[in-house]
Amino acid sequence: MEFLVLDDPLKFYNVMLSDIANARSFIYLETYKFANDHIGVKFRDALTRKAREGLTVKIMIDSWGRGPVSDSFFEDLIKHGGEVKFFEKIKLNTDIFTRGHRRDHRKILVIDDEISYIGSMNITGYNLNWRELALRIKGELTTLFRKVFLQNFESINPYLIPNKLAFTQTVKMDDWEILRDVPSIPFQRMKKRYVQMIRKAKKSIIIETPYFLPGFLLRKALMDAGKRGVDVKVIMPKHSDVRMIDVLRNRYLGMLYKSNVKFLFFIPHNLHAKLIMIDNSVFSITSANFDYRSFRYQYEIALIGKDPEVLRQLQEHVNETLRNSENFNFERWQRRPLIEKIFETILIPFRHLL
Repeated sequence: MEFLVLDDPLKFYNVMLSDIANARSFIYLETYKFANDHIGVKFRDALTRKAREGLTVKIMIDSWGRGPVSDSFFEDLIKHGGEVKFFEKIKLNTDIFTRGHRRDHRKILVIDDEISYIGSMNITGYNLNWRELALRIKGELTTLFRKVFLQNFESINPYLIPNKLAFTQTVKMDDWEILRDVPSIPFQRMKKRYVQMIRKAKKSIIIETPYFLPGFLLRKALMDAGKRGVDVKVIMPKHSDVRMIDVLRNRYLGMLYKSNVKFLFFIPHNLHAKLIMIDNSVFSITSANFDYRSFRYQYEIALIGKDPEVLRQLQEHVNETLRNSENFNFERWQRRPLIEKIFETILIPFRHLL
């Protein structure tokens, strides 16, 4: 198999559009956001051209993340046989504090049983200057992603998910594993798996995440790892696109720092990559953020593997991220303004929804 780690959105979109242009049989896309902007229009037009050529084109977009995009945006594609589904349409009487947060946050693309993508990037120009992370896969692993996509696509109608089992089955091939999660307070497959991985770490743990709001079990696993001498690094943006999360996360930093968990803040712009790497021997590239909301309320997906070539490319990605990051300043954190501490306390009850 061949692998390519992509962290620059413009390069990612160009490579993906090239693969779409060369598709011969089918194209399956599942994404959280598909914007009506210059990037979204490029992808819509590329997919429409393939539908006109007679290829099978299936698209699933989350109803919350789609923004202004509707059926009319894909009218020509649908006219030529393409299928578009919007995941769990939002009703006026929905419980916005729980059900409204149960979104399809997954991001995968499958082309011709030959090429697949998984990672953090949506189809939008909004993130062109962000640091992202996606893996392009060429080879037999793509058949697993086709299976996963079709289970997802066939399991929903626009308003509900009648068959959650299809959204939770773990799919394996050799040392590869595709892990899926669904909204559930007791279930939380992904969180439990990450706790296991962190507990087994012997040398190093690297986490890249745009939003860092870990629950108790993850915090304890990270602190225990730091105390036993594991080099634990958590990399996040200095300023993410959600200011309230930046405020609330500060509440947890000092406690973890005192247990030898190192924090680094990416400086140039938003860091949107979602990565866990343990002992430079196993990795998880995922759609999930390292927070309550992803693990508790959202439909997420992760690829877990041990391939040396992927690990080499991921280490290069991490090294570049670190070169553009600054260390957490504990003394400055201790001196943060009282108003920030008050807002941290006010936001605690909403930590599951941010």
